[in-house]
Amino acid sequence: MEVKVVYSEDRWVLLKNLRSKAEKIMSILAARSMESIVYGSIARGDVKPTSDVDIFIPYPVSSTLLQVYLEENNLKIYRKVLVQATPSYVPKAYIYLDEEELTSVSFPLAKMRKEELEFYRLAGQLDYNMLKENNRVPGINKELKLIIPVEEGHVEIPLKSNVELAAKVIGLNPQTIRNRIRVLKKRMEHGRTGVYREVDVSREESFEEILSFLEARDPALRRRLRV
Repeated sequence: MEVKVVYSEDRWVLLKNLRSKAEKIMSILAARSMESIVYGSIARGDVKPTSDVDIFIPYPVSSTLLQVYLEENNLKIYRKVLVQATPSYVPKAYIYLDEEELTSVSFPLAKMRKEELEFYRLAGQLDYNMLKENNRVPGINKELKLIIPVEEGHVEIPLKSNVELAAKVIGLNPQTIRNRIRVLKKRMEHGRTGVYREVDVSREESFEEILSFLEARDPALRRRLRV
């Protein structure tokens, strides 16, 4: 059943503030020729007070240089963590820029597969120029609803019997969406599942050093990094 959600003035202000924060970070990256996207509710528009500001660089970069760029622009780094969701997924570097861990810059530590990149399109993503132009895009939220932006707010449609519609609206293969539904349903049924690997990285260490250490001891990781 289609539901139209009309945003209050407070919600529009929240969206503007969160997007301003994202734009500031993305501008720093753009000035250093690092292309990035913001994804999730900020890209779609359906933000809440607990919404994350997730900035993602969709290709490997030097973590040392990235850290320098962020800190020289007065952004404090609160935590660095290497995360690998499953043995078959590429490890990613996350740099958190607030104590609540609601603001992050992340990037893959090796080339990503097509299906891994498509996750961001599923959630809804904007590049720096699209964000500056105040665009909003459709995407799928964690409650398995298709969010379609409209002038007054958004329209939300349950995915259960609307996979083909969602695929057409977002521009992805229906099977990609079915796979995502399966993963999210499993999380709902069994609770939030832990990631396969999560390693804290100190300020003095680089993600590349930690990855090299892990790779030398993990044949499965070596195979994934060769893909």
